[in-house]
Amino acid sequence: MEKPLKYAVFGGGSWATAIVKMLCENINEVGWYMRSVYTKEHILKEQHNPNYLSSVEFHLEQLKLSNDINEIAEWADVLFFVIPSAFIHTELEKLHVDISNKIIVSAVKGIMPESGLLVGEHFHQVYKIPYENIAVIAGPCHAEEVALERLSYLTISCSDTLKAKIIAKSLSSDYIKTKISDDIIGVEYAVMLKNIYAIAAGIAHGLGYGDNFQSVLMSNAIREMRRFIKKMHKMKRNINNSAYLGDLLVTGYSTFSRNRMFGNMIGKGYTVKSAQMEMNMVAEGYYAAKSAQLLNQKNLKKTRLPIINAVYEILYENKNPKKVFKKLTEKLD
Repeated sequence: MEKPLKYAVFGGGSWATAIVKMLCENINEVGWYMRSVYTKEHILKEQHNPNYLSSVEFHLEQLKLSNDINEIAEWADVLFFVIPSAFIHTELEKLHVDISNKIIVSAVKGIMPESGLLVGEHFHQVYKIPYENIAVIAGPCHAEEVALERLSYLTISCSDTLKAKIIAKSLSSDYIKTKISDDIIGVEYAVMLKNIYAIAAGIAHGLGYGDNFQSVLMSNAIREMRRFIKKMHKMKRNINNSAYLGDLLVTGYSTFSRNRMFGNMIGKGYTVKSAQMEMNMVAEGYYAAKSAQLLNQKNLKKTRLPIINAVYEILYENKNPKKVFKKLTEKLD
């Protein structure tokens, strides 16, 4: 009989907490690395994360908690990385154990800003993880709704169908439905891009645009996403599937969406810095907008990306949101 796989989550935020909760539905012991000593000690004492999804109570006998990334990485066979893209490089620099024989699952919603690589590509190039041992998680699935045990959906993408099924099974429950995909690169780009479009939706709302415009914006966003992904990785895919369109819609419309919230604040006149400080959470779309723009300049020169360009101009070139969106409305159909 084969030895059961050991699972671990790296990250202490809301999505990391939600994934630990999902794994605990099926697995007796889940490793959990987090940087914060305070958070770890609080969970050991109070059985919940003090900063994120605090309504979720854990059974401590199911958790192997540590502030040592190497301890958890060495212990586990399947490593879920749920660290914001802006900080994952710093965290990975602490990693000294060999993980080349591990299964890596990326729940990072962005690109490595230092290299412009997808997270999966980074693990392949730097840590020599075979592509068949790399998977990506996509929604539509908000951490807050996982905490409430509302019906949610996940897509697990991996070139190895068997591994995708094993990972999917570890996350499935009465309130989590899973499906698998082999479009690992397309899904990883979609997970990044949806946050940029959610910021655009938030900016539009903050500026006072109504539901009619929002629907046009999202319609154009999914077509823009298709053009972007097709240029970066051409293969047969249905962009209307949940991992692409579904995840885009929930991130663009939901009140739980931190990227939409961030965009809404920008539309209402906040500076980028003041919005980030008030939210006290990472809006991945902010970093994704810069990464997408760099990829656009390098690889997508003839691809129409008016929404990404508009968000980038507002966030990084300090252009007036009202004027930028006025121009954007003329480019949408």
